[in-house]
Amino acid sequence: MNDWKKRLGVVFSTNPDFNYQTEEEQQPDTLAPEKQKLRVAIEKKGRAGKTVTVVKGFTGSEEDLKNLEKMLKTKCGTGGSSKDGVIILQGEMKDKLVTILRDLGYTATK
Repeated sequence: MNDWKKRLGVVFSTNPDFNYQTEEEQQPDTLAPEKQKLRVAIEKKGRAGKTVTVVKGFTGSEEDLKNLEKMLKTKCGTGGSSKDGVIILQGEMKDKLVTILRDLGYTATK
């Protein structure tokens, strides 16, 4: 591993056998849809007056979050993004998202 940015706070060692160890972040296991309680809300605050629909409460890996985000964007026909367990979709799609998530087996609350 020769990525110097991950070793910025390390002091130089003269030991030729020194091997710098990093801690790897573990991805949480993705819960089954029935066990997840997603919250769907509409937000305007801090978005220059634009309305977005936010899905919060996803527990799982970033890859599974991206897959769910992509599927929701495709079914709603809109843009969006996902990060840290939150999916943001452009526009006011609350009712449509609740229906889609319930069909997929998620417990969605308004």
